[in-house]
Amino acid sequence: MNRINTTILFLAVIVTICSCEKDKEVNRNDSAVKLELDLSGSIQNPAFSPDGKTIVFTLFRNGYNKPPSDLYTFNLETNILRLLVADGNSNVNLPGQSWNESLNSIIFSSDREPHDEIYYIAENGTTGDEIRITNRTDSVAYEPTFSPDGLWIVFESHKLEEEENGVITKYKLDGTSGYINLTPLGEDCKQPNWSPMGDKILYQKEENKQWDIWVMNIDGSNKTMITNFEGSKTDAVFSADGQYIIFSAENSETEFANIYTVSISNGSPIQLTNYSGYDGAPSISPNGTKLIFETSSEDPDKSDGTSLWLLDLRNE
Repeated sequence: MNRINTTILFLAVIVTICSCEKDKEVNRNDSAVKLELDLSGSIQNPAFSPDGKTIVFTLFRNGYNKPPSDLYTFNLETNILRLLVADGNSNVNLPGQSWNESLNSIIFSSDREPHDEIYYIAENGTTGDEIRITNRTDSVAYEPTFSPDGLWIVFESHKLEEEENGVITKYKLDGTSGYINLTPLGEDCKQPNWSPMGDKILYQKEENKQWDIWVMNIDGSNKTMITNFEGSKTDAVFSADGQYIIFSAENSETEFANIYTVSISNGSPIQLTNYSGYDGAPSISPNGTKLIFETSSEDPDKSDGTSLWLLDLRNE
């Protein structure tokens, strides 16, 4: 893409967020409202800024999880949509702690040559401003999040050309730590998220053909399963106070997933969204009042893509 076209794409676009009235095309049983974004493709993986006023998300241009993909930000107060990264590769952020206040930066993975690695970019940056973090010849890295102080990242690591056996790995941004494996080889673990307090890391692990959410100390000790009940759970993030986990799980009454929350101390799930379709990839605002997530009326893998919805938890 030439510099002139890139500059044009970076111009802010004014879009509108729908009113509090429910979307006419979706029959929901909660008070969630749709973000009306003037974009073509699948809008996924929303994450709040540290002040809760803006979100970052991934746009897959050709449908759900179908590359290439770009990163956008959207200000929930001014309704300004801004293109952040677009270079023809798959650039993907993870919901949760992907936007760091100390660094004023957003972290993501990209499959640009030679293979998937971790990058970050200033929140007001443009394509070409990315800084590469990880650099290994025999392993790939994706699904990263920041520690609250901005000194560390945690991400999912795989051997090159290997889809399974994900290892949760920690790395210090100044490069002084080396790559520290927090989960053992041979397990399949992914989607790590740092707690807002900085003392825990959550992740999901597959056992007996079911995904569950686990929590561990930041040194990898004291691994504890949180979601010890039937059905797979994915896309987990911490609540603002670190006492709850919000995640996507199969709804026993439908064939799709909805959003749930569970205390890290007692493990009893509470359903947050109520929809006959799919709700997934949640993030919660820093003040704990707003939940944002991706939605599809059908199996997202068989759809044209997902849209983003916002739920005010004070209304539920």
